[in-house]
Amino acid sequence: MAFEFKLVRRVEFSETDMAGIVHYSNFFRYAEAAESAFFRSLGLSIRPPQAAQEVGWPRVHAECDYAQPLRFEDEIEIHLLVAEKSARKFVYQFRIRKLNAQPPVEVARGKIIAVCVKQDGPHHMKVAQIPADIAEKIEVAPKELL
Repeated sequence: MAFEFKLVRRVEFSETDMAGIVHYSNFFRYAEAAESAFFRSLGLSIRPPQAAQEVGWPRVHAECDYAQPLRFEDEIEIHLLVAEKSARKFVYQFRIRKLNAQPPVEVARGKIIAVCVKQDGPHHMKVAQIPADIAEKIEVAPKELL
């Protein structure tokens, strides 16, 4: 079972604003990219192809505290940790570090709550239990890491 994932990437020019600083909304995109990569590392997908297992993961809460800006071509590490797990949701903590700083420095940290849902009609979602094949591969991180 797994409880964390680290994704390393570079800041793209399109992620910056007119001041050359990463727009705040992109930090959530970074966290979501780490979540998708975490699922793939476990042989899973955020959007499984089997119709019977088709689930969604809407965010019901998202927060981020920013300590320093990021700029074009900064190398960053997104560290995703599973902070909580219940039958119907995951709570993720994420920390973003700028690796090309000497020494590397944490620039942001946040939390995302994702709830498992299934389609209940053409335009309605219903909260659902996390499928067993997903739940059995993901556990909560040890408290000392959170």
